[in-house]
Amino acid sequence: MIPTLKDVEIQGRRVLVRASLNVPVENGVIQDDFRLRESTATIRFLTERNAKCVVFGHLGRPAPIWEIHPVIRQGAPSHDGADPKELSLSPIAKRMEELLGKEVKFLADPIGEGVRKRIEAVQFGDVALLENIRFYYGEKENDPVFAKHLAALGDLYVNDAFAVCHRAHASVVGLPPLLPSAMGLLLEKEVSVLGKIRERPEKPMVVVVGGAKVETKAAFLTAISKHADVILLGNLISEEIKEKGLPAGRQGLQVVEDAELVYATDGVDGGFDLGPDTVQRFIGKMKGARTIFWAGPLGKIEEEKYEKGSLAVAEAILKSGAFAVAGGGDLGAFLNKHNLREKFDHVSTGGGAMLAFLAGEKLPGLEALEQ
Repeated sequence: MIPTLKDVEIQGRRVLVRASLNVPVENGVIQDDFRLRESTATIRFLTERNAKCVVFGHLGRPAPIWEIHPVIRQGAPSHDGADPKELSLSPIAKRMEELLGKEVKFLADPIGEGVRKRIEAVQFGDVALLENIRFYYGEKENDPVFAKHLAALGDLYVNDAFAVCHRAHASVVGLPPLLPSAMGLLLEKEVSVLGKIRERPEKPMVVVVGGAKVETKAAFLTAISKHADVILLGNLISEEIKEKGLPAGRQGLQVVEDAELVYATDGVDGGFDLGPDTVQRFIGKMKGARTIFWAGPLGKIEEEKYEKGSLAVAEAILKSGAFAVAGGGDLGAFLNKHNLREKFDHVSTGGGAMLAFLAGEKLPGLEALEQ
């Protein structure tokens, strides 16, 4: 059993909140704040109960530049090919202030005596935000020394970052052994909704799968086929399966006979979008569905001319009246662009974590919270 916020003492405690802060930022401007918006419910819940919130998370994949002692190592290249300064959480703090309607103290320095004193100065009921947790050596390695220094900043740990629950990083799995822990409201919602899709969906259920790289979706497809009535496959993944066949082996797509596989049969410009015949077949297959789950866009949606298929499917899902759930960062951004995201019953903040959870894999972040 995983404790929720209702199961732990909050009043007057310093609460470390691992949040999903990895949002697209260009030139210091946030392009899509969906994950931040989803994270605010937990922060509000805590501050309204007089907790001191110390929020932390990551942005991008920077090479670490800080050691916890701290020893600052300058000039380390970013894994994203960007200056680590471009992956600072400073713009996240500003947007978080706007969303919460209250000051968020941004602590730009590495964890040390200065940061500890600034956290002490934060009033209960207020919020502080640490700098990018991936700036530290030891985060990705789940270093126990780093975890202990981080744990010393709080009295309670709350994981609200479903998107990284498949990562065995210090900020995800290193803190629960050291502090009383619980899952936040967003993580609780993700586990509840996706658990329903995975274990007890209202049927008939239709699953829509876009993107490519069938090997990364094989375990998910194998698991979901046991509950889905129909699986609709976009152009790229359809072509890959036709060319290579279904992956076999321990993590391969071994069982699909419980669901009807429907392949895309026509496309635009070599598969950059669904063709009109496929769109109509997909829409027809969705009629009468009680649950529809959609993972990944059905075209090269970064170009408007290839959005038509995904847009038609999105509108058909909403018109169906089915319990509608979608997931994946690119798909979420697409739905937001067309003002459709809020019309779905749930849009997951996870990508890889979502697929792993639906595949029945044990997520390190959830296992660490279990009591």
